[in-house]
Amino acid sequence: MTEYADRVERVEPSATLAVSNLASELEAQGEDVVDLSVGEPDFPTPENVVEAAEDALEAGHTGYAPSNGIPELKEAIASKLNDDGLPYEPSNVIVTPGAKQALFETFQALVDDGDEVVLLDPAWVSYEAMAKIAGGDLTRVNLAPHDFQLEPALDELADAVSDETTLLVVNSPSNPSGAVYSRTAMEGVRDLAVDHDITVISDEIYQHINYGAEHVSLGALDGMFERTVTVNGFSKAYSMTGWRLGYLAAPEGTVSQAGKVHSHSVSSATNFVQHAGVEALEHTEEAVTEMVEAFEERRDHLVELLAERGVDVSVPAGAFYMLLLVDEDDQAWCTNALEDAHVATVPGSAFGTPGYARVSYAASKDRIEEAVERLASEGYL
Repeated sequence: MTEYADRVERVEPSATLAVSNLASELEAQGEDVVDLSVGEPDFPTPENVVEAAEDALEAGHTGYAPSNGIPELKEAIASKLNDDGLPYEPSNVIVTPGAKQALFETFQALVDDGDEVVLLDPAWVSYEAMAKIAGGDLTRVNLAPHDFQLEPALDELADAVSDETTLLVVNSPSNPSGAVYSRTAMEGVRDLAVDHDITVISDEIYQHINYGAEHVSLGALDGMFERTVTVNGFSKAYSMTGWRLGYLAAPEGTVSQAGKVHSHSVSSATNFVQHAGVEALEHTEEAVTEMVEAFEERRDHLVELLAERGVDVSVPAGAFYMLLLVDEDDQAWCTNALEDAHVATVPGSAFGTPGYARVSYAASKDRIEEAVERLASEGYL
Protein backbone atom coordinates (compact mmCIF):
# COMPACT_ATOMS: atom_id res chain seq x y z
CA MET A 1 0.00 0.00 0.00
CA THR A 2 1.33 3.41 -0.93
CA GLU A 3 2.47 5.61 1.93
CA TYR A 4 2.16 9.36 1.54
CA ALA A 5 4.36 12.15 2.86
CA ASP A 6 3.37 13.51 6.28
CA ARG A 7 3.73 17.08 5.03
CA VAL A 8 0.92 16.46 2.53
CA GLU A 9 -1.31 14.30 4.71
CA ARG A 10 -1.49 17.00 7.38
CA VAL A 11 -3.05 19.40 4.85
CA GLU A 12 -6.75 19.53 3.97
CA PRO A 13 -7.95 20.24 0.42
CA SER A 14 -8.95 23.84 -0.32
CA ALA A 15 -12.38 24.51 1.21
CA THR A 16 -13.23 27.13 -1.38
CA LEU A 17 -12.56 24.72 -4.23
CA ALA A 18 -14.50 21.97 -2.43
CA VAL A 19 -17.59 24.18 -2.26
CA SER A 20 -17.14 25.16 -5.89
CA ASN A 21 -16.92 21.50 -6.88
CA LEU A 22 -20.18 20.67 -5.05
CA ALA A 23 -21.86 23.65 -6.71
CA SER A 24 -20.65 22.40 -10.09
CA GLU A 25 -22.12 18.96 -9.38
CA LEU A 26 -25.51 20.50 -8.63
CA GLU A 27 -25.33 22.59 -11.79
CA ALA A 28 -24.50 19.47 -13.78
CA GLN A 29 -27.74 18.00 -12.43
CA GLY A 30 -29.63 20.96 -13.87
CA GLU A 31 -29.91 23.05 -10.69
CA ASP A 32 -29.56 26.84 -10.78
CA VAL A 33 -26.86 27.61 -8.20
CA VAL A 34 -26.03 31.16 -7.13
CA ASP A 35 -22.31 30.75 -6.51
CA LEU A 36 -21.09 33.28 -3.96
CA SER A 37 -18.16 31.09 -2.96
CA VAL A 38 -15.47 31.83 -5.53
CA GLY A 39 -13.04 34.72 -5.28
CA GLU A 40 -13.19 35.58 -8.95
CA PRO A 41 -14.29 38.85 -10.56
CA ASP A 42 -17.21 38.32 -12.94
CA PHE A 43 -15.88 40.90 -15.39
CA PRO A 44 -13.99 39.97 -18.57
CA THR A 45 -10.29 40.70 -18.74
CA PRO A 46 -9.87 44.24 -20.13
CA GLU A 47 -9.74 44.13 -23.91
CA ASN A 48 -6.42 45.96 -24.16
CA VAL A 49 -4.81 43.26 -22.02
CA VAL A 50 -6.23 40.53 -24.25
CA GLU A 51 -4.95 42.35 -27.31
CA ALA A 52 -1.49 42.65 -25.74
CA ALA A 53 -1.41 38.88 -25.24
CA GLU A 54 -2.51 38.31 -28.83
CA ASP A 55 0.19 40.68 -30.07
CA ALA A 56 2.77 38.84 -27.96
CA LEU A 57 1.67 35.51 -29.43
CA GLU A 58 1.92 36.87 -32.95
CA ALA A 59 5.36 38.26 -32.15
CA GLY A 60 6.49 34.77 -31.19
CA HIS A 61 6.75 35.16 -27.41
CA THR A 62 5.88 31.50 -26.89
CA GLY A 63 9.19 30.09 -25.70
CA TYR A 64 10.74 29.90 -22.26
CA ALA A 65 10.95 33.21 -20.45
CA PRO A 66 13.78 34.21 -18.10
CA SER A 67 13.06 32.32 -14.91
CA ASN A 68 12.40 35.33 -12.66
CA GLY A 69 10.44 37.20 -15.34
CA ILE A 70 10.90 39.15 -18.55
CA PRO A 71 12.80 42.42 -18.02
CA GLU A 72 9.90 44.60 -19.24
CA LEU A 73 7.50 43.21 -16.65
CA LYS A 74 9.99 43.26 -13.79
CA GLU A 75 10.70 46.91 -14.58
CA ALA A 76 6.98 47.72 -14.71
CA ILE A 77 6.40 45.94 -11.39
CA ALA A 78 9.32 47.75 -9.74
CA SER A 79 7.99 51.08 -11.03
CA LYS A 80 4.53 50.29 -9.63
CA LEU A 81 6.04 49.34 -6.27
CA ASN A 82 8.14 52.51 -6.24
CA ASP A 83 4.93 54.50 -6.67
CA ASP A 84 3.67 52.73 -3.51
CA GLY A 85 6.73 53.90 -1.59
CA LEU A 86 8.53 50.56 -1.85
CA PRO A 87 12.15 50.95 -3.00
CA TYR A 88 12.38 47.71 -4.97
CA GLU A 89 14.55 47.29 -8.06
CA PRO A 90 13.75 44.81 -10.87
CA SER A 91 16.32 42.48 -9.30
CA ASN A 92 14.09 42.27 -6.21
CA VAL A 93 11.21 40.78 -8.22
CA ILE A 94 10.21 37.21 -9.11
CA VAL A 95 7.30 36.90 -11.55
CA THR A 96 5.24 33.81 -10.79
CA PRO A 97 2.29 31.85 -12.24
CA GLY A 98 -0.17 33.51 -9.86
CA ALA A 99 0.28 35.16 -6.47
CA LYS A 100 -0.40 31.80 -4.82
CA GLN A 101 2.85 30.47 -6.29
CA ALA A 102 4.67 33.54 -4.99
CA LEU A 103 3.36 32.79 -1.51
CA PHE A 104 4.27 29.11 -1.77
CA GLU A 105 7.84 29.91 -2.81
CA THR A 106 8.16 32.37 0.07
CA PHE A 107 7.01 29.81 2.65
CA GLN A 108 9.39 27.24 1.21
CA ALA A 109 12.30 29.66 1.30
CA LEU A 110 11.73 30.96 4.83
CA VAL A 111 10.07 28.26 6.95
CA ASP A 112 11.83 25.20 8.36
CA ASP A 113 10.54 22.30 10.45
CA GLY A 114 9.21 23.61 13.75
CA ASP A 115 9.40 27.29 12.83
CA GLU A 116 6.59 29.45 14.18
CA VAL A 117 4.27 31.08 11.64
CA VAL A 118 1.71 33.58 12.93
CA LEU A 119 -1.62 34.08 11.13
CA LEU A 120 -4.28 36.72 11.69
CA ASP A 121 -7.67 35.01 11.73
CA PRO A 122 -9.73 34.96 9.69
CA ALA A 123 -6.91 34.08 7.30
CA TRP A 124 -7.01 32.92 3.71
CA VAL A 125 -7.28 29.13 3.60
CA SER A 126 -3.98 28.38 1.86
CA TYR A 127 -1.71 30.14 4.38
CA GLU A 128 -2.21 27.31 6.85
CA ALA A 129 -1.60 24.67 4.20
CA MET A 130 1.55 26.36 2.94
CA ALA A 131 2.92 26.68 6.47
CA LYS A 132 2.25 23.01 7.20
CA ILE A 133 3.78 21.81 3.94
CA ALA A 134 6.92 23.78 4.85
CA GLY A 135 6.92 22.15 8.30
CA GLY A 136 5.93 25.25 10.27
CA ASP A 137 3.96 25.38 13.51
CA LEU A 138 1.01 27.77 13.57
CA THR A 139 0.08 30.43 16.10
CA ARG A 140 -3.19 32.23 15.38
CA VAL A 141 -4.53 35.60 16.53
CA ASN A 142 -8.31 35.95 16.38
CA LEU A 143 -9.53 39.29 15.00
CA ALA A 144 -13.23 38.35 14.95
CA PRO A 145 -13.98 39.87 18.39
CA HIS A 146 -12.50 43.14 17.11
CA ASP A 147 -14.77 43.48 14.07
CA PHE A 148 -11.97 41.82 12.08
CA GLN A 149 -9.67 44.81 12.61
CA LEU A 150 -6.02 44.45 13.59
CA GLU A 151 -5.49 47.71 15.47
CA PRO A 152 -7.53 46.74 18.58
CA ALA A 153 -5.83 43.33 18.60
CA LEU A 154 -2.23 44.59 18.64
CA ASP A 155 -1.77 43.63 22.30
CA GLU A 156 -2.90 40.09 21.48
CA LEU A 157 -0.50 40.00 18.55
CA ALA A 158 2.28 41.23 20.84
CA ASP A 159 1.53 38.34 23.21
CA ALA A 160 1.56 35.87 20.30
CA VAL A 161 4.92 36.77 18.76
CA SER A 162 8.40 36.41 20.23
CA ASP A 163 12.04 36.15 19.23
CA GLU A 164 11.17 32.58 18.18
CA THR A 165 8.65 33.72 15.56
CA THR A 166 9.91 33.19 12.02
CA LEU A 167 7.11 34.56 9.88
CA LEU A 168 3.99 36.72 10.21
CA VAL A 169 1.44 36.91 7.40
CA VAL A 170 -0.57 40.12 6.90
CA ASN A 171 -3.27 40.37 4.24
CA SER A 172 -4.86 43.79 3.73
CA PRO A 173 -7.44 44.15 2.27
CA SER A 174 -8.34 40.84 3.82
CA ASN A 175 -9.71 37.66 2.35
CA PRO A 176 -12.20 36.68 3.80
CA SER A 177 -13.31 39.68 5.88
CA GLY A 178 -12.64 42.57 3.50
CA ALA A 179 -11.04 44.49 6.38
CA VAL A 180 -8.38 47.09 5.55
CA TYR A 181 -5.87 47.51 8.35
CA SER A 182 -5.12 51.03 9.53
CA ARG A 183 -1.74 52.77 9.41
CA THR A 184 -1.60 52.53 13.21
CA ALA A 185 -2.11 48.77 12.95
CA MET A 186 0.61 48.43 10.35
CA GLU A 187 3.00 50.53 12.39
CA GLY A 188 2.25 48.21 15.31
CA VAL A 189 3.20 45.25 13.13
CA ARG A 190 6.38 47.08 12.15
CA ASP A 191 7.35 47.68 15.77
CA LEU A 192 6.86 44.01 16.67
CA ALA A 193 8.67 42.79 13.56
CA VAL A 194 11.66 45.03 14.28
CA ASP A 195 11.74 44.19 17.99
CA HIS A 196 11.68 40.44 17.37
CA ASP A 197 13.41 40.36 13.98
CA ILE A 198 10.40 38.75 12.27
CA THR A 199 9.97 38.45 8.52
CA VAL A 200 6.53 39.54 7.33
CA ILE A 201 4.63 38.54 4.21
CA SER A 202 2.51 41.47 3.06
CA ASP A 203 -0.14 39.92 0.81
CA GLU A 204 -1.54 42.85 -1.17
CA ILE A 205 -3.46 40.99 -3.87
CA TYR A 206 -6.61 43.06 -3.16
CA GLN A 207 -4.75 46.37 -2.94
CA HIS A 208 -6.71 48.07 -5.73
CA ILE A 209 -10.12 46.75 -4.66
CA ASN A 210 -10.45 49.34 -1.95
CA TYR A 211 -13.42 51.59 -1.15
CA GLY A 212 -11.65 54.65 0.16
CA ALA A 213 -9.55 53.31 3.04
CA GLU A 214 -5.84 54.13 3.08
CA HIS A 215 -3.71 51.29 1.74
CA VAL A 216 -0.47 50.89 3.68
CA SER A 217 2.30 48.70 2.26
CA LEU A 218 4.32 47.27 5.13
CA GLY A 219 7.58 47.28 3.20
CA ALA A 220 7.36 51.06 2.86
CA LEU A 221 7.50 51.62 6.63
CA ASP A 222 10.80 52.45 8.31
CA GLY A 223 12.73 49.34 9.20
CA MET A 224 10.58 46.98 7.14
CA PHE A 225 12.17 46.79 3.69
CA GLU A 226 14.73 44.17 4.71
CA ARG A 227 12.18 42.02 6.53
CA THR A 228 9.15 42.19 4.20
CA VAL A 229 8.12 40.05 1.26
CA THR A 230 5.49 41.91 -0.75
CA VAL A 231 3.15 39.67 -2.74
CA ASN A 232 0.73 40.86 -5.38
CA GLY A 233 -0.74 39.76 -8.68
CA PHE A 234 -3.08 40.35 -11.57
CA SER A 235 -6.01 38.02 -10.86
CA LYS A 236 -8.25 40.28 -8.82
CA ALA A 237 -7.72 43.89 -9.87
CA TYR A 238 -7.37 43.10 -13.57
CA SER A 239 -9.83 40.18 -13.72
CA MET A 240 -7.06 37.85 -14.90
CA THR A 241 -7.64 34.80 -12.69
CA GLY A 242 -7.08 32.22 -15.41
CA TRP A 243 -3.99 33.94 -16.75
CA ARG A 244 -2.02 32.89 -13.65
CA LEU A 245 0.27 35.85 -13.14
CA GLY A 246 1.63 37.22 -9.88
CA TYR A 247 4.85 38.27 -8.24
CA LEU A 248 6.85 38.64 -5.07
CA ALA A 249 9.24 41.45 -4.24
CA ALA A 250 11.80 41.00 -1.50
CA PRO A 251 15.40 41.66 -0.45
CA GLU A 252 17.90 40.02 -2.79
CA GLY A 253 18.76 37.23 -0.33
CA THR A 254 15.14 36.12 -0.18
CA VAL A 255 14.82 36.42 -3.97
CA SER A 256 17.88 34.20 -4.36
CA GLN A 257 16.47 31.46 -2.13
CA ALA A 258 12.88 31.66 -3.38
CA GLY A 259 14.27 31.70 -6.91
CA LYS A 260 15.66 28.21 -6.34
CA VAL A 261 12.18 26.90 -5.55
CA HIS A 262 10.82 28.81 -8.53
CA SER A 263 13.36 27.52 -11.04
CA HIS A 264 13.02 23.90 -9.93
CA SER A 265 9.21 23.89 -9.89
CA VAL A 266 7.48 26.14 -12.42
CA SER A 267 10.59 27.34 -14.32
CA SER A 268 8.88 30.63 -15.22
CA ALA A 269 5.55 32.32 -15.72
CA THR A 270 4.11 32.03 -19.24
CA ASN A 271 5.99 34.27 -21.65
CA PHE A 272 3.16 35.93 -23.61
CA VAL A 273 1.09 36.35 -20.44
CA GLN A 274 3.90 38.42 -18.95
CA HIS A 275 3.70 40.80 -21.90
CA ALA A 276 -0.02 41.18 -21.17
CA GLY A 277 0.93 41.94 -17.58
CA VAL A 278 2.97 44.95 -18.69
CA GLU A 279 -0.11 46.30 -20.45
CA ALA A 280 -2.27 45.66 -17.37
CA LEU A 281 0.06 47.62 -15.12
CA GLU A 282 0.51 50.54 -17.47
CA HIS A 283 -2.78 51.09 -19.28
CA THR A 284 -5.82 49.76 -17.40
CA GLU A 285 -6.46 52.28 -14.64
CA GLU A 286 -9.87 53.25 -16.04
CA ALA A 287 -11.06 49.63 -16.32
CA VAL A 288 -9.92 48.88 -12.78
CA THR A 289 -11.74 51.94 -11.46
CA GLU A 290 -14.96 50.86 -13.16
CA MET A 291 -14.74 47.37 -11.66
CA VAL A 292 -14.05 48.70 -8.17
CA GLU A 293 -17.01 51.09 -8.40
CA ALA A 294 -19.24 48.17 -9.39
CA PHE A 295 -17.98 46.07 -6.47
CA GLU A 296 -18.69 48.92 -4.07
CA GLU A 297 -22.25 49.27 -5.39
CA ARG A 298 -22.78 45.53 -4.95
CA ARG A 299 -21.36 45.64 -1.44
CA ASP A 300 -23.75 48.43 -0.47
CA HIS A 301 -26.67 46.62 -2.09
CA LEU A 302 -25.91 43.38 -0.24
CA VAL A 303 -25.54 45.19 3.09
CA GLU A 304 -28.91 46.87 2.50
CA LEU A 305 -30.64 43.60 1.54
CA LEU A 306 -29.31 41.90 4.66
CA ALA A 307 -30.27 44.85 6.88
CA GLU A 308 -33.84 44.63 5.58
CA ARG A 309 -33.91 41.10 7.00
CA GLY A 310 -32.39 42.10 10.32
CA VAL A 311 -28.90 40.82 9.54
CA ASP A 312 -26.02 43.09 10.56
CA VAL A 313 -22.58 42.57 9.09
CA SER A 314 -19.15 44.13 9.40
CA VAL A 315 -19.05 46.31 6.29
CA PRO A 316 -15.87 45.52 4.34
CA ALA A 317 -13.62 48.35 3.21
CA GLY A 318 -11.91 46.30 0.52
CA ALA A 319 -11.82 43.07 -1.52
CA PHE A 320 -15.22 41.62 -2.52
CA TYR A 321 -16.10 39.45 0.46
CA MET A 322 -18.01 39.77 3.68
CA LEU A 323 -18.57 37.42 6.60
CA LEU A 324 -22.03 36.44 7.83
CA LEU A 325 -22.51 35.23 11.39
CA VAL A 326 -24.25 31.86 11.01
CA ASP A 327 -24.52 28.67 13.09
CA GLU A 328 -21.75 27.30 15.30
CA ASP A 329 -21.50 24.42 12.84
CA ASP A 330 -20.74 26.68 9.91
CA GLN A 331 -19.73 23.81 7.66
CA ALA A 332 -23.15 22.20 8.01
CA TRP A 333 -24.82 25.59 7.48
CA CYS A 334 -22.95 26.15 4.21
CA THR A 335 -23.57 22.62 2.96
CA ASN A 336 -27.27 22.79 3.80
CA ALA A 337 -27.64 26.26 2.31
CA LEU A 338 -26.13 24.96 -0.91
CA GLU A 339 -28.32 21.86 -1.02
CA ASP A 340 -31.57 23.55 0.12
CA ALA A 341 -31.32 27.10 -1.24
CA HIS A 342 -28.77 26.41 -3.97
CA VAL A 343 -26.58 29.26 -2.72
CA ALA A 344 -22.86 28.53 -2.41
CA THR A 345 -20.82 30.14 0.37
CA VAL A 346 -17.65 29.09 2.22
CA PRO A 347 -17.55 28.09 5.91
CA GLY A 348 -15.65 30.48 8.15
CA SER A 349 -13.88 27.58 9.87
CA ALA A 350 -11.86 27.17 6.68
CA PHE A 351 -10.37 30.58 7.48
CA GLY A 352 -9.84 29.83 11.17
CA THR A 353 -13.05 31.59 12.26
CA PRO A 354 -15.88 29.11 12.97
CA GLY A 355 -19.47 30.31 13.09
CA TYR A 356 -19.28 32.45 9.95
CA ALA A 357 -19.84 32.04 6.23
CA ARG A 358 -17.88 33.94 3.63
CA VAL A 359 -19.96 35.52 0.88
CA SER A 360 -18.39 36.82 -2.31
CA TYR A 361 -20.25 39.69 -3.94
CA ALA A 362 -18.30 39.34 -7.18
CA ALA A 363 -21.66 38.64 -8.82
CA SER A 364 -24.36 40.75 -10.45
CA LYS A 365 -26.90 42.61 -8.32
CA ASP A 366 -29.65 40.34 -9.68
CA ARG A 367 -27.81 37.22 -8.54
CA ILE A 368 -27.04 38.77 -5.17
CA GLU A 369 -30.74 39.58 -4.74
CA GLU A 370 -31.65 36.03 -5.76
CA ALA A 371 -29.19 34.58 -3.25
CA VAL A 372 -30.53 36.65 -0.34
CA GLU A 373 -34.13 35.83 -1.26
CA ARG A 374 -33.40 32.10 -1.42
CA LEU A 375 -31.48 32.08 1.88
CA ALA A 376 -34.27 34.01 3.57
CA SER A 377 -37.07 31.83 2.19
CA GLU A 378 -35.26 28.67 3.30
CA GLY A 379 -34.73 30.04 6.81
CA TYR A 380 -30.99 30.66 6.58
CA LEU A 381 -31.30 34.40 7.30
